[in-house]
Amino acid sequence: MRILFIEDDAMNRRVVRDMLHVAGLPLAEADGGRAGIARLEREEFDIVLLDLRMPEMDGFDVIRALRGRSDHLRNIPIIVVTADASPGLEEECLETGADAVLFKPIAMQSLFDSIAALFVDRSDPDQPLA
Repeated sequence: MRILFIEDDAMNRRVVRDMLHVAGLPLAEADGGRAGIARLEREEFDIVLLDLRMPEMDGFDVIRALRGRSDHLRNIPIIVVTADASPGLEEECLETGADAVLFKPIAMQSLFDSIAALFVDRSDPDQPLA
């Protein structure tokens, strides 16, 4: 599984990288929205982890740009990872096109569960999560 984390804060990228390393999952990184979209256009990824509050191009802009495309990137799973716990923010993210929202500080199990949930065949309740 190839995961791209679009996040402007290097420490937050490192924390998530270390969590995924425990599960043997490599993490590719981009330090902003424009860099993230450029990387998605050059490389194949299965999922995007996305910070909301970034300079130049925020997470909402990234979601809108990806969901507005006509190629395979239109449907790439997106998990928003944010420290902003404003009322209604989760609903706004989902309405904009995110598939899930995690709030910082991220619990490792919540991260794994969110990633696994996007890939589980819901028609087979006996399929293991990860």
